Amino acid sequence: MKAPKNRRVFIVGYGAATPLGKTFEKTWANAVQGKAGFRKVTRCKVQSLSDVVGEIPDWNPMEFDFIDSKEAYNWNADFVILTMAVCKEALENSGLEINQETGPRTACLIGSALNGTDSYRIAMDNYINHGPFKVSPYLLPNLCANLPSGKASMLLGFTGPIFSPQGACASGNYAIGMGARMIRDGDCDFVLAGGAETCIIPEIVQGFSNMLATINITPKDRAYNDPAQASRPFSIDRKGMVLSEGAGVLVLAAEEMLTSCGLTPKAEVLGVGMTSDAYHFTKPNPETIIRSILQAMDDAGLEPQDIQYVNAHGTSTRKGDLAEAECLKSIFGKKIGKIPVSSNKSQIGHTLGASAAIEAALSIEAMQNGLILPTINHIPDPDLGYMDVVPNFVRKHDYEFFLSNAFGFGGTNCCIVFKGV
Repeated sequence: MKAPKNRRVFIVGYGAATPLGKTFEKTWANAVQGKAGFRKVTRCKVQSLSDVVGEIPDWNPMEFDFIDSKEAYNWNADFVILTMAVCKEALENSGLEINQETGPRTACLIGSALNGTDSYRIAMDNYINHGPFKVSPYLLPNLCANLPSGKASMLLGFTGPIFSPQGACASGNYAIGMGARMIRDGDCDFVLAGGAETCIIPEIVQGFSNMLATINITPKDRAYNDPAQASRPFSIDRKGMVLSEGAGVLVLAAEEMLTSCGLTPKAEVLGVGMTSDAYHFTKPNPETIIRSILQAMDDAGLEPQDIQYVNAHGTSTRKGDLAEAECLKSIFGKKIGKIPVSSNKSQIGHTLGASAAIEAALSIEAMQNGLILPTINHIPDPDLGYMDVVPNFVRKHDYEFFLSNAFGFGGTNCCIVFKGV
């Protein structure tokens, strides 16, 4: 194999669809206002106290000029069309033109935790109620993890590598990290990297509820009359995550492509750390999480004292938030009280395989604007009093380096250090 080119990698654009808005622009506008995108589930009927979710508002695949009724009917795994739309937005935001030169050098890595689960549910309903010949011939493609990237390539014209990094709730960071290393080594010049998740179906909502991962909202809970308060990472009364749908895609580019393609960098992918817990399928392993964070900083050529902000995984579960906080305390020591920490999941919930990519885009945009997005709904927890959780409102903060954490079921950990430009 050829020696790696050791090229620097920059983010030049991004797109997103989240519970705060069906585009990145709308998501960002609502995020800086401290809003949350939660409501009682409307996508389906559920029999659960975990009935507050994050749904993309006004999402309608038929509004896109590249989708007709036949396409929408055949591609009923919603993450397919969602990925196409967000990849298109990300490319437009970046200013990268896909042509005969750039197309073959552009890859697409879109991760997902649950893939086309919604399509499988439709197929099973048809099978049970209408017979085996009513199962769509498109079912298997709808279930393929690589199909969203594949359909995006058909729409947008790039012909570089396409695949789906499967890292559960860390998938988005795996996509960014692996894409950055592909560019670094010279495998491609550009990568659309991120994640997509369309998980609001009864079985998934109920499954998360049964494993006590999502918040059960009773009449005494402060979110009972105000669903916006359902997700509250690091808060004393956190009770579980809010399940959400969404997608986020970042456009990565090699340094030498910036000038030749007229691209403006927004941030640099500086370091990546990946580990597995070898411990438990849901409980975090502090030892390997710490190693993932330290590897990311080492890859970036930084020391703990160089990190100026932490975008936390922060799911709003009692044990998960505590474990992450303790890991940060172990790494940063007493300085952890002087490093701002926040969790975007307080506003958008947990979008599973899409979460890390959405959070990276939001944090990069915030860094460019000299801001840190808040952890809304925050009531301080004395057990976490050593940590500077940015509460409730945006904070002005000039910084150059930040750490973004992502952890997933099965013990997948992927942490990334980003640098401002």
